Parts: sequence; C-alpha cells; structure tokens
Amino acid sequence: MYKKLGISEEVVELVNYCEEDCLEEFKKIDETCMNNSLKVLSSFHENRVNESHFNSTTGYGYNDIGRDKIEEVFRDVLGAEDALVRNQFVSGSHALNVCFFALLRPGDLLLSICGKPYDTLDEVIGIKENASSLMSFGVKYDQIELVNDDFDYEKIRNYISTHKVKVVEIQRSKGYSTRKSLSIEKCEKVIKLIKEIDSGIIVMVDNCYCEFVGDIEPVSVGADIMVGSLIKNLGGGIAPNGAYIAGRHDLVELCGERLTLPGEGREVGPTLGINKQILQGIYMAPSVVAASLKTAVLTSRVMERLGFEVEPKYNEKRADIVQNIIFRDPDKLIEFTRGIQQASAIDSSATVEASDMPGYQDKIIMASGSFTQGSSIELSCDGPIREPYIAYMQGSLTYPYGKLGLMKAVQRLLHK
Repeated sequence: MYKKLGISEEVVELVNYCEEDCLEEFKKIDETCMNNSLKVLSSFHENRVNESHFNSTTGYGYNDIGRDKIEEVFRDVLGAEDALVRNQFVSGSHALNVCFFALLRPGDLLLSICGKPYDTLDEVIGIKENASSLMSFGVKYDQIELVNDDFDYEKIRNYISTHKVKVVEIQRSKGYSTRKSLSIEKCEKVIKLIKEIDSGIIVMVDNCYCEFVGDIEPVSVGADIMVGSLIKNLGGGIAPNGAYIAGRHDLVELCGERLTLPGEGREVGPTLGINKQILQGIYMAPSVVAASLKTAVLTSRVMERLGFEVEPKYNEKRADIVQNIIFRDPDKLIEFTRGIQQASAIDSSATVEASDMPGYQDKIIMASGSFTQGSSIELSCDGPIREPYIAYMQGSLTYPYGKLGLMKAVQRLLHK
C-alpha cells in the first residue's frame, strides 16, 4: 500500500523505528488530551448545549442564541471571564488587530516583551509604514528582546518601572523566528512580575498554535486577554474560519465594539450557518491537537536521525504544535515542503513554489493541501526563503495522516 504513495520500504522502516522512541511522549500527549476533553465535555454539559444552538441568523444577527452559547463554551473551556468568538474575524492576525485597536488610544504605549511580533503584524503596529497602523494613530511602540529563549526579566522590570505602558504583548509561538516558543510557566512568571510593578498594565497574549498543548491557558495564569484563530487549534479542523478573543469581561466588550461598532458591539454579527461547525470544532480540538503533537514529535525524531537540526527535540516539552526543521539549504526546504503537499488530500498534484505573500518580507514556500484554505491545524508546512532555511511544520487532523505526510516528505527529500 505504501508503494501507491511512492514511499519506499526503507523510509517506512526508518519512520517506524523512530516511532518506537516516541511512545513515552505519545503517552504524555494522550494524558493531556484526556484532560482537555474532560474540560470541553464538562462545558458542553454545564452550558446545556442542544440542537437549537446549531440554528443560524442572517442580516444583523440579532438574538443569535447559538452564537451566545458558543461564547459561553469558549469562556469556560479557556478559563476566562468572557469570550468573543466570531466568524467575522478573517484570521488570528485580524483578531489581534481588533484587540490592539480596542485597547490602545493615541499616546498609549504598546510593549512587546518577546522581540518583534509575527510578520503579519508589522503593518498593524507600524514597524512597516502603513497609514492605518497603530503608530499612524499616535500609539507608541517598543520591544524588549528575549535572552536565551526566555524573557529579560530585569530589563522588563526596569522598563515598566520608568515608562507608562498600557499594553504588554506576548506572542507565545515562535512565528518565523529561530527562538523557542514560550511555555505557560515562563508566561506565568513574567506576568506576575509585571502585575507586581503595575497592576493596571493590560497583558495580552497571542495564543495561536498553543491551545490544548497543555492543560491550562494564559488567562488562568494572570493574562488579561488572549487571542487565537479557529483555523488553528481550537477549530479542530472543522471550523471554516473565525477567531476568538477571551479574557476580562470589560476588555472583551471593548473588542466586540471595535469588531462591529460602538453601541451595538456583540449584539450583532450573523453566524450564517457556522454555529454547528464551531461547536463541533472545539469538541474535536483536544484529539486533533494531540494528533498534531504526535506528528510533530515523530517528525522531530525522524529528521534528527537523518542528521538535520530540529527544534524542539522529540522529547522536549512543547508550548505549541509547530515543529522546526533547520535545513540550511533552500533546495532541501523546498523539496521537503513539496513532499508534504504531495501527501495532502487536496491539491496533491500541485507543485508548490516560493512566492510573495501579503504581510511578509520574504518569499514564502507553503504546503497546505487543506480542506479549509490556510488551515494550520491540518497538515501543513511553510517557511520563508531566507537563512537558515527553516521548515515550520504543524498540524494533522489524525496521526496516521501526519505519519504518511512525513514519510512522503522524507521520501522526496532523500530522492532529490
């Protein structure tokens, strides 16, 4: 059967051999999956989710009981006071943009404490000039770099002791950087430091790629608000679009008014038939995230055995679903990515090419043969064509499909 996918016996043996090394990590992932499944199911029961909540609204979207129920479920699952979960968000970056503009006013200071955020936020903040950026509206921005993949606690202490900071931004996942993703423990430590110095500072966490990787989320360790995408972890590969913002009730309300309009806020926003998919997505999310993590662990072990640098190592604790493979060769990056595309269910015959993409400075090579365009929780692999030529691999709706995708990518890489 493997030959039908063009996978040799040698590659199958290699991957199966490496899989044996990963069984202990798989057991830990299964335990976390069970804990998060209990959390989700309890929320469905406590909030009395029923079939009527699948119903849809159009137009203004008044009195959408399904939309309200979704936000109650997300609120409880994430351990937040409130949540805004809408299909009107076109992406996680859009939700971050809404959150920034909701919380910041002209003259306010936004501070990133993990270096420059993800590339798609450059024009939102104004790092790259844009007439609609935060900086163009008079919002000030500064950043503090990480030190050895951890926060620079002393510099953060000194900075917020001498500056009037309105919002501190933490991006947990690495984006297209070479740093490690940030654990919930590190986030808890730095949030405690910030609140000890100035309890009025709003701590906002970009939690994309990180939900359900562990047992707790940032608002449970002191963050005021957090943001994520539904075509990543919490959509479970079922939600076709959307994002969430969760945290303090007053801040979530501000975000709702910025998403729609002041005075109407969260009372409007038609769901257009998406309620069932969002509810089913978060219901499936613990298992889908577990499949993604197992795929990442196996990928790390296999690629390390083949002599490539990987981050994280297969037996390291993870903060997100992303696996880095450092190729240091653009051709190897491209061939591996093409192998992932060939193993996809959709557009497997396409040959992906590096190209310009909105919001990015470098050409991007991207494999995403997904049922939902750009869905990162489905098996995907991408990376900028710049040194050190890193493939960022993530997702997989099931572990077997992830394993097959890895085999196909390794086969193509070794053949070339």
